[in-house]
Amino acid sequence: MPVNLTAPDPASLHAVPGVRIGVTMAGVRKAGRRDLVVFDLAEGTQVAGVFTTNRFCAAPVQICQQRLAAGSAVRALLVNTGNANAGTGADGLARARRSCESLAALMGLAPEQVLPFSTGVIMETLPVERIEAGLPAALAARRDDGWAEAAAGIMTTDTLPKAASRQVPIDGHTVTVSGIAKGAGMIRPAMATMLGFVATDAAIAPAALQQLVREAADLSFNRITIDGDTSTNDSFVLAATQRAAHARIESLDSPAGRALRDAVVAVSQQLAQAIVRDGEGATKFITVQVQGGRDEAECRLAAYAIAHSPLVKTAFFASDPNLGRILAAVGYAGIADLDQGLIDLFLDDVHVAERGGRRPSYREEDGQRVMKGSEITIRVHLHRGPAETTVWTCDLSHDYVSINADYRS
Repeated sequence: MPVNLTAPDPASLHAVPGVRIGVTMAGVRKAGRRDLVVFDLAEGTQVAGVFTTNRFCAAPVQICQQRLAAGSAVRALLVNTGNANAGTGADGLARARRSCESLAALMGLAPEQVLPFSTGVIMETLPVERIEAGLPAALAARRDDGWAEAAAGIMTTDTLPKAASRQVPIDGHTVTVSGIAKGAGMIRPAMATMLGFVATDAAIAPAALQQLVREAADLSFNRITIDGDTSTNDSFVLAATQRAAHARIESLDSPAGRALRDAVVAVSQQLAQAIVRDGEGATKFITVQVQGGRDEAECRLAAYAIAHSPLVKTAFFASDPNLGRILAAVGYAGIADLDQGLIDLFLDDVHVAERGGRRPSYREEDGQRVMKGSEITIRVHLHRGPAETTVWTCDLSHDYVSINADYRS
């Protein structure tokens, strides 16, 4: 069961002017489930994205990167679940391009104006014929308020759809930010099998939009881990339809830029945390805070060492306060001149270790009390400087092994 996560209320998801979404069942892998999504973007929409750093990236990732780098005027996003189209070589690239050509022909676009996205099983041939057959139904289903259906249509091992929405005033005009994401396993975005799509009607310059998608990713999807695996297909795309009536945002340092940035980051963080809450087999949502580093990079090293550790994650699943595992993870994080005699460790409100050793007043029953909760904060203070960072993760349970052992069946 997901950790304190419920399906989004469709009524809470605001339509974004200039975006229509169609969802259908194409039978990409299994019959009778929504697995094909088309985003129809109004003319003039600007699109920016960040993608997996996995060098074995999927065919659609390669195509998206090429088309965005070339400055293509993107008018549609084509998303399928059930098949990742990764590890498929030249044939996979040809099939991804063919799917784009088919959608472009139906919409009266150039193929370069379509970005493809895939998620699912790796090293299996993309059934492009099924996608092509489903495209007319997806287009016929286009709606302004299709966010909730789209969130369900991109799921793989997710147990719940993930969507979020915000509205913010900019220069006296209401600006909308809405988005969806999928992911439950093979999650360690490094852009950063995770997909995220966020759209806004804000008017924003292309350079500022690219900066915004990078900053939003770094503060959200690049702060989560479930199992430490970076997918071949990670993609996070931000589309701005330019339909809002405010003056165009040229810089994120302006009041309007900061307001939009806060809204996009808030939506992205809600989606990223929903991925962790719905982690495969997860029973606990864990916030890892590392403070007192010389810079944010070394704080991130320590935080991810804790968040990736199978020993730490299994201890939290068992509610076993074997908290030396956390200190051990900090020690091997890669901070060469770390002074263990300065480190403090807290578990929620419980001060576990000080100056690198067990605090005399710490009692194991206090640690166990915290670990039995469904939401837990680990806080480590390095006492080296002013920097800090936060990442989000979950525990590692028996069900994680079962889900991934049965994934292809």
